[in-house]
Amino acid sequence: MTRPPPPDCVPERAWVRLPSGRRLDLIAPTPFDWTDEDLALGLARTFRWGGHSVWPGAPLSVAQHSLAVLELRRAKARLTPGQQLRELLHDADEGLINFDCISPLKPFLGPAFAELARRLAAAIALRYALPPWNAAEQRAHKIADVAAAAAEAVFVAGWTRAEVRETLGIRAPVRPADPLLARYGGEPWRPWPPEVATERFLAELKRLAFAAR
Repeated sequence: MTRPPPPDCVPERAWVRLPSGRRLDLIAPTPFDWTDEDLALGLARTFRWGGHSVWPGAPLSVAQHSLAVLELRRAKARLTPGQQLRELLHDADEGLINFDCISPLKPFLGPAFAELARRLAAAIALRYALPPWNAAEQRAHKIADVAAAAAEAVFVAGWTRAEVRETLGIRAPVRPADPLLARYGGEPWRPWPPEVATERFLAELKRLAFAAR
C-alpha cells in the first residue's frame, strides 16, 4: 500500500475547473486561466450578504452589485472606458473563488486568504489591463461601494436603517433609488436570477473591454 507523501512534500495548489473547461489554480493564477464567460457566470453565482435575502428566489449576486457600483460612479464622474472597467471588476476575484466573505469574517481568515485574493486581483488587472488606482479614485470608489452596501443592507438583506449604522457600522446614507433601474428596468433592488446577471455583466464587460483597447 502506497503511503501518501508527508504534508510538507505536497505541492501547494488549489485547482478549480471552470465551465469553459479551463483550469484555474487559485494559489498561482495567470491571466489566461478563465474566459469572460467563466468570470461573468462565477460572479452571477456568488452571492452577497452571506446569500441571505428578503426576496424570494436568488440572493443578490456580486455581478449585480458590481454593475450597481459602476452606475453610481458614472453618475458622479466622467470615466474613461478603462476606469469603468476597473469599477466593474472591483470584486472580480470573488467570482473566481466563488466566495464573497462578509467583512467581519475577513480577519479570521488571516493573511493567507488575503494573499490569495491579492494574487487573483493582480491576474485580473493584468488580463484586462486595468489602470492602477490613485488615492482620489480609490476614495471615490469606496464611497460608491459603501453606498451600494448600505442600500443593499436595507432593501435586500432586510436590516433597518438604524441597524445599518449601529450594528453594521455603515455610515453612508441609505439611498432608496436603485442605480440599475434606469438602465435595466424591473423592480427596484430585486436580485436578478443568475442567468440574467450573467448576461448583463458579460455584455458590459465585453463592451468596456473593447472600448478600453
